[in-house]
Amino acid sequence: MEKLLIKGGNSLSGTITCSGAKNAALPMIASTILCDEKVILKNLPYLQDITTMFELLGSMGADILLDENMNFTISSFALKDTEARYELVKTMRASILVLGPLIAKYGSARIALPGGCAIGSRPVNYHLDALKQMGAKIELRNGYIEASAKGLLGTNIRFEGITVTGTENIMMAATLAKGKTVISNAAREPEVIDLANMLNSMGAKITGAGSETITINGVDNLKGTNFDIPADRIEAGTYLVAAAVTKGNIKVEGIDPVRLMKVIDKLKNTGAEMELTNDSISISMTQDHPEPVDITTAPFPEFPTDMQAQFSVINAISKGTANIYETVFENRFMHILELNRMGCDIQVNGNHAIIKGVESIYGAEVMATDLRASASLILAGLCAQGETVVDRIYHIDRGYERIEEKLNYLGANIVRLPS
Repeated sequence: MEKLLIKGGNSLSGTITCSGAKNAALPMIASTILCDEKVILKNLPYLQDITTMFELLGSMGADILLDENMNFTISSFALKDTEARYELVKTMRASILVLGPLIAKYGSARIALPGGCAIGSRPVNYHLDALKQMGAKIELRNGYIEASAKGLLGTNIRFEGITVTGTENIMMAATLAKGKTVISNAAREPEVIDLANMLNSMGAKITGAGSETITINGVDNLKGTNFDIPADRIEAGTYLVAAAVTKGNIKVEGIDPVRLMKVIDKLKNTGAEMELTNDSISISMTQDHPEPVDITTAPFPEFPTDMQAQFSVINAISKGTANIYETVFENRFMHILELNRMGCDIQVNGNHAIIKGVESIYGAEVMATDLRASASLILAGLCAQGETVVDRIYHIDRGYERIEEKLNYLGANIVRLPS
């Protein structure tokens, strides 16, 4: 199993470009199932989760081609199979995103109950209940979701809780349903807007994406499209935090700051100087220790849960005490035990972490438990004294494209150790 060896103490500086967003790309790849023509996707990040989604579609009979410009042409319009097998689904929760498109286009789907990050239940019942309201018959049998429909019908759906993948799944299914579907209490994340924009470019009729109410008027079919994957706001936020904890000065290009305003505001509160343009974010941290910042995670447009672990590191080396409240997922403080092994002073009580800043933290051997936790351990290694070894980095490869190469380009000292 590969590891990362990090020699701490280097201040980061320079300019990097944001990769395409995994959380935008995965539903977009799934949406190609709905289409009667080829779809070209540009700026796809090279990540394990993307590879897994391609393998999933390929196992169903899709053709996927990569050209010399690193653009992917996906032909999913003549699938021979509508089953998502456990050996692929077990590694990635986002595989549930093929459920809605398969039922809408082919009238049947057999999907293994998903696996992926161990950060909470993330129940799929929101997806299933909504599809039932649209006329699908669904049974859970032998670890699989078995679904069928003779044609989905538009209806009014209100999610009990905010669910990003649930919103995306039902939005995709509704594009080919008969009549109008209205989704209330919809997720407002930028990635939902991105998916709606892509579906509309394929001929869908979707309005309201980015608000609490999304309206979809079903159409008979969808055509091909050529679409650019937008930048990954969480990757951008992670690199900005890397600069903040190393007293660095970096610029992240290719990212719309509007997608990251809550993170930017909190970075300003730490004492960092921020400079924004339409497509870039610059940060400079000159203080020896950042100011502590309280964080409460919540769905967009509030502070993203996917940045909570990274801000734990900022607060761990801050001048005072900070409180972090995790309201989106349970079990998302598993990185805290590893950070404490490096000399951090963090106490957890349920969904509340109390972080007392310390003068210095120290390198240690630590183990990643999920995607964002692994990012926080790398950040801690960058600002720690001595060497840090991060084990189980397959988690980081699921969501960050060449993270050690990008950080080394900015002045870090990270080596990937073979298994």
